[in-house]
Amino acid sequence: MAREREVGTLWIGGALSWMEQLCLKSFVDAGQRITLFSYEDIPNVPEGVIRRDGREILDTDDFIKYEKKDSFALFADYFRIHMIAQIPGMIWVDTDVYCWAPMTYESDYVLGYELPGESRVNNAVLGLPHDSKIVSQMIDFMSDRYAIPSFLKKKHRAEYEAAASAGNPVHVSQQPWGVWGPMMLSHFVEELSLHDRVQPLEAFYPVTFRERTMMIREASKVEGAITDQTTALHLWASNKRELGLRYDGIPPAGSFLDKLLKKHAIRPDFAPIKGRARLVFDQKGPDLSLLESAGISTLSSIADLGGTAPGLVLGAHDRWDCDITLIDLLGDGTWPEQPSDWVAQYRAYLEEHGVDPARIKRVGAPGDLRPVDLLLNIAGFGDVNKVKHLRPILQESLHSDSHMLMDIRKGSGAFPFLKEFGTNEPLEESSDGGGGKTTRIVFTPTPPAEQVSDPDWAVLATKLAGPDGFYIDNGAHSFLYMPRSRDTLVVTFDNLDIAMNKRDTRRPWGFEFIEKQGWSMLGAMAGGWTWYRDDWVGAQFDRLAQEGFFAQFKRVVFYGASMGGYAAAAFSAACPGADVVAISPQSTLDKSVVPWETRYKVAWDRDFSGKYGDAAQASLAARRVTILFDPYEPLDAGHVARFDGANVMKLRTPLLGHRLGSSLHQMGILTPILLSALEGTLSEASFHRALRARRTFPRYQRELFQRAVKAGHKRLARRMGAAVLAQGENRAIRLAMRDLD
Repeated sequence: MAREREVGTLWIGGALSWMEQLCLKSFVDAGQRITLFSYEDIPNVPEGVIRRDGREILDTDDFIKYEKKDSFALFADYFRIHMIAQIPGMIWVDTDVYCWAPMTYESDYVLGYELPGESRVNNAVLGLPHDSKIVSQMIDFMSDRYAIPSFLKKKHRAEYEAAASAGNPVHVSQQPWGVWGPMMLSHFVEELSLHDRVQPLEAFYPVTFRERTMMIREASKVEGAITDQTTALHLWASNKRELGLRYDGIPPAGSFLDKLLKKHAIRPDFAPIKGRARLVFDQKGPDLSLLESAGISTLSSIADLGGTAPGLVLGAHDRWDCDITLIDLLGDGTWPEQPSDWVAQYRAYLEEHGVDPARIKRVGAPGDLRPVDLLLNIAGFGDVNKVKHLRPILQESLHSDSHMLMDIRKGSGAFPFLKEFGTNEPLEESSDGGGGKTTRIVFTPTPPAEQVSDPDWAVLATKLAGPDGFYIDNGAHSFLYMPRSRDTLVVTFDNLDIAMNKRDTRRPWGFEFIEKQGWSMLGAMAGGWTWYRDDWVGAQFDRLAQEGFFAQFKRVVFYGASMGGYAAAAFSAACPGADVVAISPQSTLDKSVVPWETRYKVAWDRDFSGKYGDAAQASLAARRVTILFDPYEPLDAGHVARFDGANVMKLRTPLLGHRLGSSLHQMGILTPILLSALEGTLSEASFHRALRARRTFPRYQRELFQRAVKAGHKRLARRMGAAVLAQGENRAIRLAMRDLD
């Protein structure tokens, strides 16, 4: 006659979700006695489950957690060993363990391997002799909450030993996930030579942690993995996260979990998944230290891939007034015919908290993707979804200065996949308690390599040039001349990849604006992030000067931003007496001259010598050099300081960032400022009159307020905040004012 066994488990955290209900009821329906211990009333426990007070095992209010994950799993690890010690023969099961078949094991040793070909033993299902050496040794081990486990990685042990020597020992709650769970259990199984007592993988973990999401998608694959040896089946509670993120907390119809719910008549909508498994809309806004740790100090645009980080997006918008893109890509890499359900909810949340609907854009097709400053891929591709589907997003949504925050699950293949596209830096790690590890990284794309001229661009440029203009290229760079008036020539600088792939009009930078004024235009195009450091480019400017090309115009203006701003100042030397209008320019990237420049590594090895190499020196021959820059951007300010000629007019745009053109555009003053600058009529006085518009510009208000707070001027911050809020709603300042009280 088979031995009748009772199982026990613990729940802390209020009402059960459908997953816990399903697992508890599965034991009842299989005829196996199951006891649920708790320290408070639980309103929705399935009928037939035996209820007992947890204080019968441990009379305590000290429910220790894994602090990094805010999880009571640490207390559950502690509780289960004491339960086994006090109730002979009782088998522990986690609340995400399903009864596939009754457990009737004769031996008191009931434990199983969790990964194929490895010695790691999981504790989700655990039975041990109550008076065994392994139980007593584990209880003794857990009695010291500052112990340095010998089974931890060497680097962790060294860190903890150093901390202990300094008088700051590391508490178990700050140690890695599983330190009192699978890690401890596996250690003592090895120490006491108990591997012959361990059940094979098929007993409890035929679907491994790495394969866990097949329970959501593929019933047949799960059923194919189950064997006659399977009794208690681990459903992996970490599946809750994807269920919450992708399926509104309800398993898809026909999935393995859906079939189990129907079998046991559990209504998932009556006990929805809560907490970490939902999109968490933080009313107070998130801690933006994550972005700061990633080296992100300003943003003009942010995109959320899959809609998993609304709180972070709102916080970034409050902080930097950035445009928001919602990339509606399904988990299988396909684009939905209609907007996904999360989009409307996401929009409503943002609009409810003061985001202008016009600043929110949904992308539901690959052709609509555009580069953004920050891409969020949180709990998405490379974590719960296959990383290969990220390829088109990386190709279309990042520019040379972009970053991506991304979660990478161990074993997903994401790290080797990303090598093709750029570099990454780990920010933090977390464990799901099932042997799996997730790493959050900041990813920086490799700028596009120099490319030969796009054939489509050659056709388009030739057409734009017309019979009286010209188009020439050498594969890496090109020149397009479009003649109009002989009064003014504007020389612009652009990047071929941006013009052809990232700009709707597929026109050179500034084309429409210059065309509207009736001015002639000479557009220099780079086939990558080259800073135009190509002997051929310099030779073309020399040739044009020698042939009298520039001399035919009354006025010549060189115009560009960032890399283009550098080129505008540098190549103005080909036309002495020309005007220069540069936005946030670099002066050079010669590391012997600007050793403090840490950006634009792609161009550090280029030769910045010669008459066009140092823009600060080359532009001394210009009639006037007008530079717009943010003095609070230290690297930009460092470059601008090198432009020290008497012909330089420096126009400060405080707190508007490197891409200040976007802010000026949002204020409605970019066009009149540029028009005056290109016409040669812009003065410091007229510029500062126009810049008064920043006083009602949310980004400027927020930046100024935050600087006052950081400097300790709380009284000044309160006065400013009150003045801003008297003008209208500014959520970021309103929340910050509350924190000042």
